[in-house]
Amino acid sequence: MAYVDGFVIPVPRSKLEDYKKMAAASGAIWKEFGALQFRETVADDVKPGEHTSFPQAVQLKDDEVVVFSWIVYASRAARDEINDKVMKDPRLAEFMQPENMPFDGKRMIYGGFEMIVDL
Repeated sequence: MAYVDGFVIPVPRSKLEDYKKMAAASGAIWKEFGALQFRETVADDVKPGEHTSFPQAVQLKDDEVVVFSWIVYASRAARDEINDKVMKDPRLAEFMQPENMPFDGKRMIYGGFEMIVDL
């Protein structure tokens, strides 16, 4: 069964186009190294909850929007191998510099997930 890395990211609305460009360039590299899918989505119907929500989880500010992303791999082992290659790829170096990131990386939530249902 496949393996998924998931991300929830607060992105300033004024930097959404920069984020899209970064995501498209990064996604091409992930796919080149073997990721099966690379998806980036922007919140359209996401409201603050009573107890918890995507906006609350990332401490969303008024001028920001939530981006929900995921990358699908064949397995955890494939993910680890692909991510190792991606993180060493010089084409990503400029995006990894905090001053070049179009979002606050300290408020990004991410993790790896074993897929249990795939329909």
